[in-house]
Amino acid sequence: MRDIKFGYYGQKRMGRLYYGYLKKSTMNVPDFFFRFRDALNAFLYTKILKNIFFMIDPETVHETMTRVGVFLGAHAITRGVTACFFYYSNKKLNQTIRGIFFSNPIGLAAGFDKDAQLTDILPALGFGFAEAGSITGEACVGNPRPRLWRLKKSKGLMIHYGLKNEGCERIAERLRDKHFQIPMGMSIAKTNCQKTVDLQAGIDDYFKAFTALKDLGNYCTINISCPNAFGGQPFTDPVSLDLLLAKIDTAQTSKPIFLKLSPDLKKEEIDAIIEVTKRHKIFGFICSNLTKNRDNKKIIDSTVSEKGGMSGKVVEDLSNELIRYCYQKTKGAYVIIGCGGVFSAEDAYKKIKAGASLVQMITGMIFEGPQVISQINRGLVALLEKDGFENIAEAIGGDYESPRRTSGRLRENSTEFSCASMVLGWCFTPQLTPEL
Repeated sequence: MRDIKFGYYGQKRMGRLYYGYLKKSTMNVPDFFFRFRDALNAFLYTKILKNIFFMIDPETVHETMTRVGVFLGAHAITRGVTACFFYYSNKKLNQTIRGIFFSNPIGLAAGFDKDAQLTDILPALGFGFAEAGSITGEACVGNPRPRLWRLKKSKGLMIHYGLKNEGCERIAERLRDKHFQIPMGMSIAKTNCQKTVDLQAGIDDYFKAFTALKDLGNYCTINISCPNAFGGQPFTDPVSLDLLLAKIDTAQTSKPIFLKLSPDLKKEEIDAIIEVTKRHKIFGFICSNLTKNRDNKKIIDSTVSEKGGMSGKVVEDLSNELIRYCYQKTKGAYVIIGCGGVFSAEDAYKKIKAGASLVQMITGMIFEGPQVISQINRGLVALLEKDGFENIAEAIGGDYESPRRTSGRLRENSTEFSCASMVLGWCFTPQLTPEL
């Protein structure tokens, strides 16, 4: 595994005052409180709120929830209250990857916070990291509405947004003086327009977005696998990808760069992409983006749009297969972020044991509710303890390798932070960022 280590004491990188306060707190809340809180939140969401939301156009719901999230993130007291309802932390889930501290492995995937508007509230929901975008060189209105549908029976989404976002310049300006409490990734794509169908124009568009955002956040993702843009996915071709990454290499950055892959790639296509990345500054892969395969046996809804890609349970097996293949093919040399079909701790753990260091989600939160983040993290702790692991990093690639052992200083009893310390931390601690 490339440059991976883990450690609770690396938390000073995430804001000395906030984490220092939590460390000193002795008011530990027993696990039954978190179980009760999460069960109550799950009941309220799945039995009441989801029934209301699912009667409304999904994009309208998404826009409304974004506005709510912006409001909750703008005020110290609302951040604190939100944390009390949703936040959970445990030292067993801590790890540091390339100098970036992750309090837990569950992150928000790109595609939800398209314009990086929710960075203030996401930590209070319990995410260990998040990814904004995808963000393009120019502002893009996306494809015509409707462009988002629910696959209720299949537990998935049909997505045909077409890379809607405000563009790299406006988003970069918004984030210029922003400090993040959790690691933030910037997902980069080429503008969805006829102009960027030309190979060189597409490369220039990627480069514009990359240079505008490379100094913001903690890592960058090159999204070469969006299924909803003009010209398809030209940069899955190894020759075109080589030209793109050669251009990206000229932009000086110390931040890790990930490549986001399609779950519909054939093995020989994956092999070719991996060979290209060996010549460039690629740190890892995100496995995976949406699938366009309408023959997927997990699609059980009677009506499926011919447009767009599918997320959720529809893509889960494809994502897991891609994780396994990339991890084994590269012998763990690249960091993998698993994405697709995560609805439970078992789903996330399956990806981690297949080779993912981190896991992203969106659809699971929409179907299960925001408390699912806490439920997954609590469940991961239980699964680690069941398998005899002392830290989440030991489980990475556990399907193929003997268990990894943590350093002595991590062999301590798990600590669950109290609601009192949580709320005070979120209310009164300034937002700080890792010192890279």
